[in-house]
Amino acid sequence: MREITPSEVSKLYDCIQELSEYHNTTSENFKGCYPINPYEKTLDSFEAALRNKESYIAVSEFENQIIGFCKVDISGENGKLDYLLIKEEFRGRGFGKELMDWAMLMFVKNNAMHIEVKVVDGNPTIHLYEKYGFKMKSHILGIER
Repeated sequence: MREITPSEVSKLYDCIQELSEYHNTTSENFKGCYPINPYEKTLDSFEAALRNKESYIAVSEFENQIIGFCKVDISGENGKLDYLLIKEEFRGRGFGKELMDWAMLMFVKNNAMHIEVKVVDGNPTIHLYEKYGFKMKSHILGIER
């Protein structure tokens, strides 16, 4: 696991694409809603956030290939676990825990006291977040027209 630089953000394209496919199949209530922005626009926003030191991104690698990543946003005392993804074929091997440990360390290092993560309805990863002390605070209901 390592942190990436802004110039490496384009290497996350496959991960973002897989995340999109996952979200569109995992939740009965979220199908077809992801992504809101084209992948390139999302990656451009990641690059800008890294350059502005608003975000940090770490990747997990296997045989010199990125198999997952975690993005955290930190602003003052507020932290957000914005993305956490491990490609399906590598899940269950501890890579997600490794990235979560990194994320929690980043929040501590940057004095983030209020940390949130949004989880798509139906995503079993919620159990990983609960192991780190995250608790349900709200349900967001929406209508797509």
